[in-house]
Amino acid sequence: MTEFFQSLGMNYEFAWFTATIAGILLIALPVMLAVAMVIYVDRKVWAAINLRRGPNVVGPFGLLQSFADALKVMLQETIIPSAANKGIFILAPIVTFTVALAAWAVVPFDAGVVLADINVGLLYILAISSLSVYGVVMAGWASNSKYPFFSAMRAAAQMISYEVSIGFILVCVVLFAGTFNLSGIVNAQAEFGLGVVNAFVVHPLIFPIWVMFFISCLAETQRVPFDLTEAESELVAGYQTEYSSMAFAMFWLGEYANILLMCILNALLFWGGWLPPIDWEPLYYVPGIVWLLLKTFMFFFFFSWVMATVPRYRYDQLMRLGWKVFLPLSLFFIVVISGYLMATGHFGGAA
Repeated sequence: MTEFFQSLGMNYEFAWFTATIAGILLIALPVMLAVAMVIYVDRKVWAAINLRRGPNVVGPFGLLQSFADALKVMLQETIIPSAANKGIFILAPIVTFTVALAAWAVVPFDAGVVLADINVGLLYILAISSLSVYGVVMAGWASNSKYPFFSAMRAAAQMISYEVSIGFILVCVVLFAGTFNLSGIVNAQAEFGLGVVNAFVVHPLIFPIWVMFFISCLAETQRVPFDLTEAESELVAGYQTEYSSMAFAMFWLGEYANILLMCILNALLFWGGWLPPIDWEPLYYVPGIVWLLLKTFMFFFFFSWVMATVPRYRYDQLMRLGWKVFLPLSLFFIVVISGYLMATGHFGGAA
């Protein structure tokens, strides 16, 4: 893209800057549009499972409902509690929203279609996603109200607990792929299963790892059954209780951007990313980004399905699952997978 802007007569520095801004907008704007649409899909899935209609009035089939909701919050007044720490109170939703978008910089949508194809892309996502807890904690602390504060403490413990397990789970994927680069991980899944399936998940040692990763993603994004940070029956609305207008909307957008990120990571790390499910020549005529979006939507449907059907965990159950089940299991699988790869001569992704 830099070469294209240079061909228009720009010098290298200005062409590089313009290309970078254009790349950011090409990712950020579609992600924001996708967030609006998945909120609609989320509500439709819940409605279908509960035998209701869901959004069906604003626009054809209710497709414009999310945009109507966005317009509504834009026109509302932003209220800051008199006892709140105003600076941190305003900064919290900005941090949450910015961090949620920053993680998408290293996500490849197809071969070579990525803003920053860095060798440590997986580490970058781990680092950025771990920062999302700060926005929640800042919101709970700055609100100067007991319910948001309780929610912030829950969020800090919950997100840190499951990030530990996610980190060890991803080590198992890196052992198979031999790289931290997300594009390299996808390419390592080509013809992985019996020479015909383009996915890590078909391996009997990887499938239980993926199940743990999917459940940890639910906890990391505070989705049901792990939505204890927003438990309306206990905490009114959690860390968002004192927020209104666009500040509330930024939390909402950041939350769904994180959910989409976790869905696309499931597809990239375990299910072949932009590769077709089976190594069959006619399937390669379908653009890679279409396969990736279909897999991402499948996982988002799973997120919605769980939310509509599974009851909320108690907090002690949540922490027990993270520390006493997932952590020892993920460590166990690192040892087993390392031994397996050493024994079969495939350690580090090399044949």
